[in-house]
Amino acid sequence: MPTLTRDAEVFVLDIGDTENRFHPDWLAAVNVLLDEVEAAEGPKALVTAATGKFFSNGLDLDWLFAHGDQATAYVESVQSLLARVLTLPVVTVAALQGHTFAAGAMLSLAHDFRVMRADRGFWCLPEAEINIPFTTGMSALIQSRLAPQTAHAAMVTARRYGGVDALAAGVVDATADEAGLRQAAIELARPHAAKAGPTIGTIKERMYATALEALHEKDVPLG
Repeated sequence: MPTLTRDAEVFVLDIGDTENRFHPDWLAAVNVLLDEVEAAEGPKALVTAATGKFFSNGLDLDWLFAHGDQATAYVESVQSLLARVLTLPVVTVAALQGHTFAAGAMLSLAHDFRVMRADRGFWCLPEAEINIPFTTGMSALIQSRLAPQTAHAAMVTARRYGGVDALAAGVVDATADEAGLRQAAIELARPHAAKAGPTIGTIKERMYATALEALHEKDVPLG
């Protein structure tokens, strides 16, 4: 399950050491830890990281297919988390040490910056290959955070980006080796800790107003 630690003014949210899929319990745990970050006083920033082969593989499809009657509420809860991270009143950095797929890739895009391992792991939106269309909110998030040509290629072709390609395409902001990845993300976030507060949250809310409106839609269809 997710854990929260602190490196001086930088909180580090480790989202797990498995595939880190968005099970309802996982979603609840992440939200509790984000509550803790938001409640903390003083300068602060957030790094979201993971441990092992995966950053996140996104939706928990096994749970979803077993609880089809809860699909709408489940997707709404996922989109609420994406919207929350997108507008957190702190500077956020995702440290992508492993495979970052589907809604996991969307979670990374909801962060202000991304640092990806240079030599292994892929960032990918595989929905075109697994026959699950993006919701309107997910589409809006992706298109608000990527250049149009990159968003089109990622969404329509399910292209897999390694770290070097992801950097060239603007999917991530920096690369690092495995040993230095998390620290590189922390050092990217640290200089911005003093910016934490309502102003930065308001800036994000206004910057991404269109995407947020779509992410907050009710009765979200999946498929």
